Amino acid sequence: MSEIKETNTLPASTAAAVVINSSALAIMLAALSMLGPFSIDTYLPAFPNIQASLNASALEVQQTLTAYLFSFAVMILWHGALSDAFGRRNIILVSLAVFAVATLACAAVHSIEYLWVFRMLQGISAGAGVVIGRAIIRDLYAGSAAERLLSLVTMIFSIAPAIAPILGGWIVKHSDWRTIFLALFAYAVLLLIYCYKRLPESLPPEKRQPFNPHFLYHSYKRVFRSPLFHLKAGAVAFNFAGMFLYVAAAPVFLVEHLGLGPDQFGWQFIPTVAGIFCGALAANRLAGNIPISRQVLIGFGFLIGATVFNVTYHALFPPALPWSVAPLFFYTFGMSMVAPGATLLVLDLFPNIRGIVASCQSFVLTILGALVAGVIAPALSHTPIALAAGQMIFTLIALSLWLGGRTYRRFLDARQEPNAWETVE
Repeated sequence: MSEIKETNTLPASTAAAVVINSSALAIMLAALSMLGPFSIDTYLPAFPNIQASLNASALEVQQTLTAYLFSFAVMILWHGALSDAFGRRNIILVSLAVFAVATLACAAVHSIEYLWVFRMLQGISAGAGVVIGRAIIRDLYAGSAAERLLSLVTMIFSIAPAIAPILGGWIVKHSDWRTIFLALFAYAVLLLIYCYKRLPESLPPEKRQPFNPHFLYHSYKRVFRSPLFHLKAGAVAFNFAGMFLYVAAAPVFLVEHLGLGPDQFGWQFIPTVAGIFCGALAANRLAGNIPISRQVLIGFGFLIGATVFNVTYHALFPPALPWSVAPLFFYTFGMSMVAPGATLLVLDLFPNIRGIVASCQSFVLTILGALVAGVIAPALSHTPIALAAGQMIFTLIALSLWLGGRTYRRFLDARQEPNAWETVE
C-alpha cells in the first residue's frame, strides 16, 4: 500500500502536512459508512422477536425503521454544514460518541416508544460518516483518483449489507435481539477509538465556512435551486431506492414469499452486496479510462436489464430461488457503476461548500429511502411482481433524470450563459 501525498487540492501549507495512506483511509471511511447498513440490516431478522418482546404490532416495529430513516434524513442536512464550519474530524468524533450512547440505550429499552426515540437518536448521528467521508475524499483527491478512492470505499463498505442480516439472524437464533444492539455498540466504540487516533483533518481552518443563518440559508438555497443538482442527485437516489425497496421488504419477501427463516436472509443480501462490490470494482478499474457519461450509461444498461428480467420472471412464474434474487446482483452491479461518477459530478457543482452539497445529496437519497420504507415497501410487498414493477419504475425515473441532466447541460451550453456552479461535467 503506497503513501499518497495530494498537493493539488489543498493549500500548500496544509498539503505539505497531509501524508495519508489511501488504502487505510478507504478502510476507515468505509467503516464509518457501515454504521448505516449495520443499523438497518442487522436487526431486520429480529422484527418478530422485538414485536413479541415489547408487545408491539408489526407496524409499530416497522416504524422503528421509519423513525431512524427520517431522523437520519433531517440531520444529514447538517452534518456537511457543521463539518464545513468546524472541521471534518471533530464532527465525526462527536457523532460516533452520540451513536454509541443511543445504541446502548436501544439495547436497554422496555417499550416500543422508547425504541422509537433511541432509533431516532441513532439516525441523527449515523449519517456523519457517509456525508463527511465523501467530502474528505474530495478535499484530498481530484479527478480519477477521487473516483477510484470513492469506488474503493464502496467495495469495502459493501461487506456490511452482506454480513449484517446474516449476523443479525444468527444472533436472534442463538441469543436475544438486544444482543444485536450491544454488538453494534461495541463496533461504534472501537471505531471511535480508531478515528480518534488515525482520522486526519482534511479541511484546514482557513478553508472553513461560517456557521451562521445567513450563509447557510444562501448556501442551501443555491444547492436546492440548481436543476443540475436535482437531476444528477436524483438519478443516484432513485437507483438506490430500487435496491432499498427490497431491503425494506426483506422480512415479507424472504419469509412469506420465499419461505425462508430469519437465519437465511443471506439469500437476498449476498447477491445484492456481491453486485455492489463487483460494480464498484468495475467502476474503480474504468475510472480515468472512459468518460464518466459512458460509464454511467453502461451501468444503466445493467439496471434496465435486471429489472426487465425481474418483472418478466415474476409475471410468468411463482417466486423461487435462485431466480427471484438473482436479478438483484445485476441491479446493484449497475447501481455501483453509476454512483461514483455521478456523485463526484454532484459534489463539484459547488466546490466551495462540498460538505453542504454532500449533505443535500444524502438528504435527497435518505428521504426517498424513508418514503420507500414507510409507505412504498409495505404497499408493494404483498406480491413479488409488485416489488419487481416498483423497482423498474424507480430505475426508469433515474434514467430519465440522468438524461434530463445531460440535455439541460447542452441547453446551457447552447445559450452560452450557464450558471457558474452548473458547468462541471
